[in-house]
Amino acid sequence: MTRIAMISAFVLVSASLGLAKLVWAQTPSPYAGEQKRVIKALSIKDFDDLMQGRGMGLAKAAELNRYPGPMHALELAEPLKLSREQQDVLKSTMARMSSEAKALGAAIVDLELELDTAFAARTIDDPRLKELTEQISVKQGAVRAIHLAAHLETAAALSSEQI
Repeated sequence: MTRIAMISAFVLVSASLGLAKLVWAQTPSPYAGEQKRVIKALSIKDFDDLMQGRGMGLAKAAELNRYPGPMHALELAEPLKLSREQQDVLKSTMARMSSEAKALGAAIVDLELELDTAFAARTIDDPRLKELTEQISVKQGAVRAIHLAAHLETAAALSSEQI
């Protein structure tokens, strides 16, 4: 390779690297703005869903395999021709699911706040990290189980035609 070709290649590579650095520096972090959250790991929607006991897609395994949830079945009470007894069962299932999910959702929020606070204060250590994340995971699993169980109960209350 001639000296001019080598210099040209060097200039081209250097310019490419400089452009890459410029593009990288101008690319926003995927977390941009999230550092302003009260609990960094939870969006406002996440927080609200947890506090309201919403499903957040946790029951897709049931829903997408023909195990409807109580809320959706009650919304379709007329076209499904739900009896008064079926409606009462579904309302009871929904009330229990909501109550249990709200309690667990609030507990998850509290644990997430504790985790966030420990990181912010730089007081977190490995044992506490493990303890908090395990508690959060167990409670998240319990919320999912509550929602999935409500789908099982709903399917049991409906006829195969209604499902």
